[in-house]
Amino acid sequence: MMLLESADPLLGDEPTIELVVRARGGDRPAMEALLQRCLPPLKRWAHGRLPAVARGRLDTGDLVQEAALHVLGNLATFEPRHVGAMQAYLRQSVINRICDEVRRVGRQPPPLELPPDHPSDSASPLEDAIRSEDYNHYLDAVSRLSAKDRALIVARIEMQWTLAEIALRYGLPTVDAARMAVNRAVKRLSVDLAGRRARIPT
Repeated sequence: MMLLESADPLLGDEPTIELVVRARGGDRPAMEALLQRCLPPLKRWAHGRLPAVARGRLDTGDLVQEAALHVLGNLATFEPRHVGAMQAYLRQSVINRICDEVRRVGRQPPPLELPPDHPSDSASPLEDAIRSEDYNHYLDAVSRLSAKDRALIVARIEMQWTLAEIALRYGLPTVDAARMAVNRAVKRLSVDLAGRRARIPT
């Protein structure tokens, strides 16, 4: 598979916020693309978070689907303030749904801790910094990247794909090749963002 030659919305370089804007306007393909992008990382994150006491009524897949549909139904009130805002909004929706389910069975919700990522695939400090970046600054900087770099940034930063997923989806030969390609794209983006911050008067 050649990078960027597929019509698959998962492989596009369109930032998630642009899909959100289109989905707000009733664009069904944009809604479907949002679901395809956001559900896999959300399912990974939600795995094991549903307390045993509530599992008889609901499984993780149901939980994630209900949370995602709730978010899509409330896109009009969603205001992304940083790059990771969509995933954060979805995760909060999952947490709210878990708490609702636990209350329904008369128990207090347990602490919901994010398990540590596998060390070989954890986000780099630069990736974490970009996720906390103001969305407008990010969109401005990402628009100046090549189509290839934009696609890699969207996959890694916005969709939070693992390096193995990126290698598979984009036809890269190894996970290390995916890591190198992502690192190059992230560095180019971070240099642009740093330059923009340096130009802003303090």
